[in-house]
Amino acid sequence: MDRKIYYEMGFSDPVLDLGEKCVKEIKDRFEKIDEIAEYNQSKVLLAMQKNKVDASCLTGTNGYGHDDIGRDTLEAVYASVFKTEAAIVRPHITCGTHALTIALSANLLPGDELLSPVGKPYDTLEEVIGIKDSPCSLKEYGVTYRQVDLLPDGSFDYENIKKAINDKTKLVTIQRSKGYQMRPSFSVSQIGELISFIKGIKPEVTVMVDNCYGEFTEKMEPSEVGADMIVGSLIKNPGGGLAPTGGYIAGTKKCIERCHYRLTAPGVGQDVGASLHVMGNLYQGFFLSPTVVSGAVKGAVFAAKIYEELGFNVLPSSKEDRHDIIQSIELGSKEAMVSFCEGIQAAAPVDSYITPEPCPIPGYPDDVIMAAGAFVQGSSIELSADGPIREPYAIYFQGGLTWEHAKLGILMSVQKLYNKKLISL
Repeated sequence: MDRKIYYEMGFSDPVLDLGEKCVKEIKDRFEKIDEIAEYNQSKVLLAMQKNKVDASCLTGTNGYGHDDIGRDTLEAVYASVFKTEAAIVRPHITCGTHALTIALSANLLPGDELLSPVGKPYDTLEEVIGIKDSPCSLKEYGVTYRQVDLLPDGSFDYENIKKAINDKTKLVTIQRSKGYQMRPSFSVSQIGELISFIKGIKPEVTVMVDNCYGEFTEKMEPSEVGADMIVGSLIKNPGGGLAPTGGYIAGTKKCIERCHYRLTAPGVGQDVGASLHVMGNLYQGFFLSPTVVSGAVKGAVFAAKIYEELGFNVLPSSKEDRHDIIQSIELGSKEAMVSFCEGIQAAAPVDSYITPEPCPIPGYPDDVIMAAGAFVQGSSIELSADGPIREPYAIYFQGGLTWEHAKLGILMSVQKLYNKKLISL
């Protein structure tokens, strides 16, 4: 290939040679990823057609937002795609943690117990639950918490999960993606088996799945295998890179009605909440999401392959099936984490000249380094990488609105490590 443009970007021949070698070895994986994207694209298209999305849905409302046809239709589209009774999709939901908080606090009452059968939740939920003391936590309102850690091989500890379920167990939360842990992300099939096991013990328990980073990486979603609620952020997979903010909760009518009341006010619920001027972005982003996600998955597979070649421990491997867009890489040192993030930032279309540095971030117990030169601040479906500065010094790479951009970002991360002599080629 003509390498002139790559030299202008700062790439060296050893890095480009390694990249070409790795791409050739993973190309056969892309056909399956494309097949999943086409299937999910069909699902979204069919849902939009069945729910009669028209031009009036793309405009916004103000004030109370009464009779907002675009908002109500979008929620019907999400419910159709995720095969649920109802959904809440709002720009008023500020992030994934906010969506999870709404779902939990709406469906747990004082005296109830929350159970996590998949170990420790994502860092930002510690204060929500009350693992770490915080005003307005579930703990402060009388909700207790119990967790069952995964077995050493990353599988479910069914024996101790059964023991943990008791008369107070009201809601079970399952985190699909690994978060800031070096453990496998769960497939929809695995989640379905876990839900079936839990409901076999206590049929009336509510099961919520944190679906962040997982949407459209498979042909099915957790709501199709027994989850009462699935929750996610619009600046991750389902926003397709176009949603400027927002989150969603999809599930049973009973659960979603309570979520509406928690987001707005009891007795008011879903009937208010002006969509302002974002509906076109939310619809188009959701429409593009299956294709955007497929590019991110390809980037994750490439990241795994190239860092395997460099001798690093990666999870999942380049040969494993994907259940989310996250690629974790144990880099072994703070210096290597910083260099990796410098490469991702340098490959960004926005703020490429900025040097990322570790710093405290609200909701996280450790300093965190983040690289994301994104069109939407903090958008994890765009090219980004982050991780807490703690052993085993693992970085979590995700996103890329296109496969080509994801590839360039990974190559630049390798280039930065190579320039600092942290790797040899």
